[in-house]
Amino acid sequence: MPVNNEIKRITTHILQEMKNRGEKISCLTAYDYSMARIVDAAGVDLILVGDSASNVMAGHETTLPITLDQMIYHANSVVKAVKRALVVVDIPFGSYQGNSTEALRSAIRIMKESGGHAVKMEGGSEIKESIIRVLSAGIPVMGHLGLTPQSIYKFGTYSVRAKEDVEANKLIEDAQMLDEIGAFGVVLEKIPSSLTKKVSESISIPTVGIGAGPDADGQILVIHDMLGINKEFKPRFLRRYADLDGIMNEAISQYIQDVKSLDFPNEKESY
Repeated sequence: MPVNNEIKRITTHILQEMKNRGEKISCLTAYDYSMARIVDAAGVDLILVGDSASNVMAGHETTLPITLDQMIYHANSVVKAVKRALVVVDIPFGSYQGNSTEALRSAIRIMKESGGHAVKMEGGSEIKESIIRVLSAGIPVMGHLGLTPQSIYKFGTYSVRAKEDVEANKLIEDAQMLDEIGAFGVVLEKIPSSLTKKVSESISIPTVGIGAGPDADGQILVIHDMLGINKEFKPRFLRRYADLDGIMNEAISQYIQDVKSLDFPNEKESY
C-alpha cells in the first residue's frame, strides 16, 4: 500500500482511524537525527525512541542502565528530524514504577525537553496508577505487554511470554484495562500469534506487535536489526531488509586501502 503523503503529521487519532479501517501501522525505532530523518522520509507511521538505545547505541546488555536524561537526549535528536511520524518515547526503567508522582514528573520532562508526542510504559495492572496519573496531565500513553525487557531479571529469559492460560488471561485483562483508562495503543512483544489476535479483537485501540505474529494492528522492529547493522541479534521474528554491516565494512575497508595507497585524496579532491 503506498504511503499517504497528504498526511502532514500522524497523530494518535489517525492511528485509531487506521485500525478502524483495517490499515496496518508501520513502526520503527530511531535514536538520532540522521537515522530519524531517513526513517521519517520513507513514510513510517510511528517512530519509537526506545530504551533499546541502551543496547544498540550504548552497548549495554539490557535496557535497564539507560537514564531519563539519556532518553530525553535521544528523543530530542529524533524529534528535530521528524516531519510526519508520531514520535513515542520510552520512559526508562526506574522512572515511573511504583511511584505515580515520579511517573508524571518523568513524562512531563520527556514532553517538555524532547518535544516528543507520547510516552510508552511497560506493564499492566501493576503500574495502572502511574499510567492514570500521566494520562491525567494530557500526555498520550502507549502500553507495552508480553515480554517487557525492563523486567528481564524478573522473567530470567527472553523466551515467548503468555503461552500458558493464566499469563495469557492476565495479558488480555491488562490490555482491556489500558483501553478503558485511555491509552492510545499497546505494544505486544513476543507472545503467541493466537493471543495477539484475541487481544487485537478485544480492545478498541491499536496493537503493535514485535514477535507477535501478523494479527496485530501494526508491526515494529529495531532499525539496527532490520537493516543488518546489528548482526548478532537473530530472533525468529526478525526479517533483515538490508546488510548494512557488510556494505559499511566494505566501504570502510576501501577507504583505508585508498588512504594507504595515496589514492585518496586525489587532485580533484584537493584544494
